[in-house]
Amino acid sequence: MEWVPVVFITFKAIILFTGMFFSIKWHYDQDKKKKNEAREQQALAEQAHEASDQAANSQ
Repeated sequence: MEWVPVVFITFKAIILFTGMFFSIKWHYDQDKKKKNEAREQQALAEQAHEASDQAANSQ
């Protein structure tokens, strides 16, 4: 019966650290996704601005 606390504490630690790992990974991926979306939006805005400048200069 002395092995029961060791097994349960080990199991609990493994589950806890696995959950923490995936939680941190999920938050990191979400931040990376938001940054990529912001970069794409900025690139589209710059392209639209350049297109409007070219249209204004050609007239």
